[in-house]
Amino acid sequence: MQTVFAAVGASDTMCVAMAEVHVPHADDHHRGKSVLRIALEVVMLSVGVFLGLTGEQWREHRQHRESAEASLRRFRTEIASNRRSVAAVKDYHVTMRDRIDKYLAATDKDRAAATVSMQGIQPAFLEHTAWDLALATQSLAYIDEQLAFALSRVYSTQQEYAELSRSLLQAMYVRPPGENLPVFFGAVSVYYGDIIQLDPKLIEMYDDLEGKINHALGEGAKTGH
Repeated sequence: MQTVFAAVGASDTMCVAMAEVHVPHADDHHRGKSVLRIALEVVMLSVGVFLGLTGEQWREHRQHRESAEASLRRFRTEIASNRRSVAAVKDYHVTMRDRIDKYLAATDKDRAAATVSMQGIQPAFLEHTAWDLALATQSLAYIDEQLAFALSRVYSTQQEYAELSRSLLQAMYVRPPGENLPVFFGAVSVYYGDIIQLDPKLIEMYDDLEGKINHALGEGAKTGH
């Protein structure tokens, strides 16, 4: 505030009036601009941080989606290969189970004259590389929950199939068929009894899963059967 004296003359007397007048300083104007500039900078910084976080989330979402799609394509290729492996030996398993059961049901005399022609056990060897890779890269977490559950069921069933086959093959090395053929055929019959149930089950699961994967990828029904 500044005090200004104004002199007013009237005849021989002089009246002096004192008034207080507010005169803006240059510093006040500068301070106001500084506050506005700081507020604007804060707003711009906040917007920049928000856009940066949004962009990062978008990039992460895109990377997750691409990872999920790549995993699903690997699963589809592997499942198609496993389906072909199962389909190639399914009928053989049924035929050999019937022949072995007839042999085991025969008398000792009939068994001596009977011949059971086998071309090996012929289990289906099922791949699981796509599943192992999905677990290692954690890409399974980016796949739809219901689809991931269906994949888990298929690979769990494959694991059951592989363990049955492994057990029989190990038993063959411990007790070769030539030592006691009826005992060996008895073990094979039990094995085929389980396998002929799993063969069609796996094929059905593969077909259902292929359709779900195609749907997740936004593709129409495909089949290489």
